[in-house]
Amino acid sequence: MADNARARKLADRIQVVVAETLDRRIKDPRLGFVTITDARVTGDLREATVFYTVYGDEEERAASAAALESAKGILRSEVGRQTGVRFAPSLTFVPDALPDNARTIEDLLDKARSRDAEVREVSTGKTYAGDADPYRKPESEDGEDGEGGGASA
Repeated sequence: MADNARARKLADRIQVVVAETLDRRIKDPRLGFVTITDARVTGDLREATVFYTVYGDEEERAASAAALESAKGILRSEVGRQTGVRFAPSLTFVPDALPDNARTIEDLLDKARSRDAEVREVSTGKTYAGDADPYRKPESEDGEDGEGGGASA
């Protein structure tokens, strides 16, 4: 069993090797503008998951996924050659959900900003319900409490 530091270093190296190989050696016309965002390796260094994003529409994403699957053998052999490990890890390509999650968060923040603006607009010039000072005051010297009618103890 390899330690986590070695697995992390191997994952970082796999990310770089896959990105460079896609840029220099893979000439598949289906491969769009692909960015390798992350790589993770299992503890036994046998399997690597490579996360990627594709700039473009759904059709370009599907075509790039097919191109990555067809280039998996070349990429695995290049990873094995450049990393120097005894067994080249098998590669699994997973589309990264980070851009979609970021887009969803931005949409939610925009909705929150617009609702805050609506509340600010409605509340302009309004006053609070109740007394100006709603807190109970300590008993005054004449024996009454601050609310003007309560029994004293």
